[in-house]
Amino acid sequence: MAFMVKTMVGGQLKNLTGSLGGGEDKGDGDKSAAEAQGMSREEYEEYQKQLVEEKMERDAQFTQRKAERATLRSHFRDKYRLPKNETDESQIQMAGGDVELPRELAKMIEEDTEEEEERASVLGQLASLPGLDLGSLKDKAQATLGDLKQSAEKCYIM
Repeated sequence: MAFMVKTMVGGQLKNLTGSLGGGEDKGDGDKSAAEAQGMSREEYEEYQKQLVEEKMERDAQFTQRKAERATLRSHFRDKYRLPKNETDESQIQMAGGDVELPRELAKMIEEDTEEEEERASVLGQLASLPGLDLGSLKDKAQATLGDLKQSAEKCYIM
């Protein structure tokens, strides 16, 4: 009940006090904002400059991260021969053109590339076969090679 009375009368009170104080000029908007913050005008201006600088730093970091992600996406597009994306190119250009990947991402990409190269090799394909023991296969190959060398040494034709 008190809430309803306050909302109904509060608005009327504000209108009434606003019309009574109409002869007063509020002056500079910065001064009233500075006084509301409890600062002097110089402190308030310094505070505003600091806010603007922090916002610019955050925007620069955000742009850099977007460019790094775009570089990563373009790397994978090149790797898998996918069509290029115009937005990625523009994000890289906005960040200054030459964007380096973070070390962690570059390391992950390098590890993935090494794994794919290993799988693409003949030994990688053999290792992926189930029931195949590469250690015993290697031992057998070395034993066979040793036998061939011994028999080549005993051969009279050579």
